[in-house]
Amino acid sequence: MKYEIIIVRYGEIALKGKQSRRIFENTLIQNIRNAFDKKNISGKIFREWGRIFVLTSEIDQSCNVLQRIFGITSISPAVRTSSDLESISKLSLEISKKLLTKNRSFAIRAKRTGDHNYSSQDVAIKVGNDIVKEIGSPVDLNKPDLELFIEVRNEYAYLFNKKIYCVGGLPLGTQGNICAIIDSHESILAAWYLMKRGCNVFFVTNKSYTVVLEAFIENWFARSNIFTIELNNNFYSQLNKLVDKNKCLAVSVGKSLFINPKKVIDELKDLKRDLVYPILHPLIAMNKDEILEKCKEIGLKL
Repeated sequence: MKYEIIIVRYGEIALKGKQSRRIFENTLIQNIRNAFDKKNISGKIFREWGRIFVLTSEIDQSCNVLQRIFGITSISPAVRTSSDLESISKLSLEISKKLLTKNRSFAIRAKRTGDHNYSSQDVAIKVGNDIVKEIGSPVDLNKPDLELFIEVRNEYAYLFNKKIYCVGGLPLGTQGNICAIIDSHESILAAWYLMKRGCNVFFVTNKSYTVVLEAFIENWFARSNIFTIELNNNFYSQLNKLVDKNKCLAVSVGKSLFINPKKVIDELKDLKRDLVYPILHPLIAMNKDEILEKCKEIGLKL
């Protein structure tokens, strides 16, 4: 199937009030544009209620980028046609002839938004009957070999056969600033979890982690700065000033109670004594295997 457009879905944004939702959507669209600019991907990005669309000829490259943009729950490369029922059925047949045989079962999953003279069920019945008549493939609504999704939205219909699940969360930059102390790959993972919740992260580390952080920031299209502070008697004084200057709401660390719990508790006590800001530890209840698996998943080479 030669795709021409990508449907972009989001989750938590849809639960926000009208004004907040618009702000979150605008931030997400801007984050997509920034990421595309970094990768030299050309395309038009536009929005309808509940969906963002990317019109581009660079489908594979765009999907690769979109999977790493916080706030996007899933994407679907799609083809587009008129919302006229005959046009939908014609395109559905063209697609099905490439993907189906008499021995492969199928199901039509139809949704509709807007003012039309037919229902979603009408779409599924019409397209399903035409495919059975033309190709002879059996219908299986439970475990089909092929699912053909048809999403009718106002004057257009979008057809696709897969959903690619993405990182999810909230758009980066919608939840304030956080300072992350980076002294291990685990601490980078902790910062990643806060980025997934929409936080801008300022990284504080020594020179040994700078290269790793630069690669991480590029991979996740973050708008982050890296500050190097050597671990000495003046560390916490410098850190407090840095947090205050960048208007950070809290400091994150990569501590887990499953890795030397007594030492971790002592270190957290020291942090709380020397820092004047709240301390966040997203990994605190994760075990070593969970942390290692997640680090690999987000591209941190251990």
